[in-house]
Amino acid sequence: MKDFIFTSESITEGHPDKVCDKIADSILDCALSQDPESKMAVEATIKDDFVLVYGECNTNATIDYAQIAKDTIKKIGYTEDYEVLVKVNKQSSEINSAVVNQENNEVGAGDQGIMFGYACDETPEYMPAPIFFAHALAMQLTKVRKNGNTDIKPDGKTQVSVEYKDNKVVRIDTIVVSTQHSATISQEELKEVIMKEVIAPVIPQELVDENTKYLINPSGSFVVGGSFGDSGTTGRKIVCDTYGGWGRIGGGCFSSKDPSKVDRSAAYYCRYVAKNIVANGLAKRAEVEVAYAIGKSHPVSLCVDTFGTGKYTDEELLKIIEKNFNFEVGNIISELDLKRPIYEKTSCYGHFGDPQFSWEKIKELEM
Repeated sequence: MKDFIFTSESITEGHPDKVCDKIADSILDCALSQDPESKMAVEATIKDDFVLVYGECNTNATIDYAQIAKDTIKKIGYTEDYEVLVKVNKQSSEINSAVVNQENNEVGAGDQGIMFGYACDETPEYMPAPIFFAHALAMQLTKVRKNGNTDIKPDGKTQVSVEYKDNKVVRIDTIVVSTQHSATISQEELKEVIMKEVIAPVIPQELVDENTKYLINPSGSFVVGGSFGDSGTTGRKIVCDTYGGWGRIGGGCFSSKDPSKVDRSAAYYCRYVAKNIVANGLAKRAEVEVAYAIGKSHPVSLCVDTFGTGKYTDEELLKIIEKNFNFEVGNIISELDLKRPIYEKTSCYGHFGDPQFSWEKIKELEM
């Protein structure tokens, strides 16, 4: 299809699934800040005022899991008292030994799997327009709340439907914003706040028209939210975390995983490669797939698809990729400098598109 409408959604940091992602990545950062060689896979689940922190780790760091969970929830904006149960065991010695190949001291993949990276020229951040605008709305919703609007509460969702003509963005067809709110604000007052303070500052006026539809809290009252309105678990929002359904995803989540887990690090590297293909003018759209076997440093397969938009054939582009990029697990970790405590910042509003991260940098490619 060349003419179509495509929709992506985002969620705020107060959504219960994102609360758990932020807890998990805060724990990871705590470990890496003390021991950069930490191997972590510690997740969280939340319901009402109860949090379960669980998983496996191999680290020399001293971690107060319960306190990190409580501090994270408070930082997000929830004021209730939470009970935290911790069940964290040492990482399996079999998995740990597979990560480091003792014969040649190479870093092996922490698991098997497939990873994808995607980029396009629709936005300056090389992200698809629907997820870019959905994230922008979710971030603005949080900004309005944290800047002092006490009627807006932490839990929220956004959704943007973008109309394409001849595969180009022409307008925004529908905007959906659902936000938790105080019991004292009316739906009419809430809609006015969302239109003026959330939508207007981030959505370009040239992309909306008299036919654009605005659905603000379409279900009506949304006073009970967060973990008291729904349960949450780490790793359940992998489409929000990636490309909003536009690019393919491998299935593994990111949050909680240290960089030896290629679900995370190789997905970041695939984005890095795809973005550089587009940023260097070699294609208008690019998707890179890589696959690994547990304990093996080099990928078992690598491919690229530019959907007919490439300056070169995909076979020629693959050779350019192999000349400029090294998908060996140890190199990915080193080149992107992934042993730093940077992951709490990635846990909300998407892992891609923010120039502060190393996998978003652009370099000149050798042809």
